[in-house]
Amino acid sequence: MSVLRQVYNLMFKRTSPFTLNILLGSIFFKRVFDQARDAVFEHINEGKFWEHIKHNYEKK
Repeated sequence: MSVLRQVYNLMFKRTSPFTLNILLGSIFFKRVFDQARDAVFEHINEGKFWEHIKHNYEKK
């Protein structure tokens, strides 16, 4: 039995595992996409956030 057939039988043959795989995949994709989007946004706006410039305005 090939590996692909085993994966198919375990993950996609029945409705319940197929649905679970879709849900878990979408949650994983959302987390990765959100982190990548935030990283790009922070890179584009480097030096413009309060965390980056607050040392200029706070008294020591």
